[in-house]
Amino acid sequence: MPTVKYQKGDTVMGRWPGSSLYYEVKVLGFKPRTQLYTVIYKDGTELELKEQDIKSVSGFQTRSRSRSRSPSRRRSRSRSPARTTRRSSSRTTAAVAATAVTESAPSSRRDSKLKDTVEVRLSPLVSAAASEAKVEAESEKNQGPYNLRRRKADGDAKPELLEKAKAPPAPAAIHSTPLDFGGKIGAYFWLLFLPAWVLFVILQVNLKDPSLVNAPPPLPPLDAFWDAQALGFVILWILFQALLYILPVGKLSEGMPLRSGERLKYRTNGFFAIVVSAIVAGIAVHQGVDLTYVHSHFLQLATATFIISVLLSIYLYVRSRYASSAELALGGNSGNVVYDFFKGHELNPRIKNFDLKFFCEMRPGLIGWCLINFAMALAEMKQQNLDAPSYAMILVNLFQLLYVVDGLWNEEAILTTMDLMHDGFGFMLAFGDLVWVPFTYTLQAYYLVSHPNSLSLPAVTAIVILKLIGFYIFRKSNSEKNAFRRNPSDPKLSHLKTIPTATGKSLLVSGWWGVVRHPNYLGDLIMALAWSLPCGFSHLLPWYYMIYFIILLVHRDSRDMSECRRKYGSAWDEYCRTVRYRIIPRVY
Repeated sequence: MPTVKYQKGDTVMGRWPGSSLYYEVKVLGFKPRTQLYTVIYKDGTELELKEQDIKSVSGFQTRSRSRSRSPSRRRSRSRSPARTTRRSSSRTTAAVAATAVTESAPSSRRDSKLKDTVEVRLSPLVSAAASEAKVEAESEKNQGPYNLRRRKADGDAKPELLEKAKAPPAPAAIHSTPLDFGGKIGAYFWLLFLPAWVLFVILQVNLKDPSLVNAPPPLPPLDAFWDAQALGFVILWILFQALLYILPVGKLSEGMPLRSGERLKYRTNGFFAIVVSAIVAGIAVHQGVDLTYVHSHFLQLATATFIISVLLSIYLYVRSRYASSAELALGGNSGNVVYDFFKGHELNPRIKNFDLKFFCEMRPGLIGWCLINFAMALAEMKQQNLDAPSYAMILVNLFQLLYVVDGLWNEEAILTTMDLMHDGFGFMLAFGDLVWVPFTYTLQAYYLVSHPNSLSLPAVTAIVILKLIGFYIFRKSNSEKNAFRRNPSDPKLSHLKTIPTATGKSLLVSGWWGVVRHPNYLGDLIMALAWSLPCGFSHLLPWYYMIYFIILLVHRDSRDMSECRRKYGSAWDEYCRTVRYRIIPRVY
């Protein structure tokens, strides 16, 4: 068993990831499996560091130097990672100090804290006879001897800290994330439950009385699940969307920086894809193609798509075994085969420039959702002998079409979401994108085919107003978030209030993000309500999406809370005090 160099409770110097600065930290523990130390900084930020990123306090030798010039005239070039490049609001400026992390406090207390916190910058070692001006002019390097200097506040002369380094500093430590969705046992559960739930809702809604008192629905014979033609249609649809994706049409957008600093490029032509898909669908109907096949073979189409999602997930996991550590997702790197298969082992699997995760996230399932809704409207007209779809069916189709078109029009915004930035691509996203979205989000339209619900004109008007309110909140808040994440230094955003953090990033507390912590979730919930209301209150099943979405968003909020508290430390506590409500103002 390897010897642990640093013990729990030791006070050491920890290198801040991505920089050459060292700060005083306390060791919380050591994980033998990952060979990483968990340390805590003075503001409460917890990180996991490799042993080579940690040095003992005694290793920093102190010697004094006389100053030939006034300390008040000399300014250190070193910067704390807590400092932000953009201007923060007046109410949060006091939270930024010269140390790695300091909290807003009176100047006398802050000055005393500065003296207790050691910040070290690595730069080439110079001889004792070298002038101080030369020391300041020397640039940082990652090789050779190093000069480790304590940061100086204006007006204070601080001793220098010298250490001879034998090797280049190690690269920034890779953080691991805690297991979610119930961990390893939860992965087994979700792998079985998710397909079973999709099967349940499809069979249940086909009952003459889909009340839950009649659950579970009877299982059809095995041959009812399979149809080779349905599999062919699904494969053809995915290939058609892939063709539209690779066409050199639309903007070539840059994603957010990866851990390596690289920015991947994405072809964001989703709006073009849905327009072409709509034209092709219209031409097909005009030529006599019966799209009601989608309704009559809904179960077989779902089965075929499920098979494809499983095969894709297996391929993704096998190829991830040959990916470099820099290409792996932090959350899907547990070492457990089942959990990593479910959560996604590789972050951005690509075949040359074809990004599999981005494609599945935005194309076949999302556009397929709209195609299925359109087919359900045609099936309702055929089954109910109508000349036109009902008001309820029209509302469901238009509302969900607006949601999808908005997402594809603003496709670049998806590059700043958790799915694209942090989650690996495995069964969870593959099944969710290809099966869950098109075959459960269409439940309202599928329900209305056999269970019509008449709406009065005032009811239609009220539902439309509700939808527009939800859409405005959703789009406005997402636009604010996307703009701030992409370029927080944009002069157009200088009026926004922020809270700086020890990571160098800032937390937005202006606009809708100053009302609740997840205003985009609030808009999503209002829209989900507008989608469900056209189905009436006769049965609970068409309200499944609303109920599921509440559970999903509460879980996401809980996951965000724990992750952000670990990542941002005391800055997150200040943020929670500033923005009190999570999703619904004055309620939750």
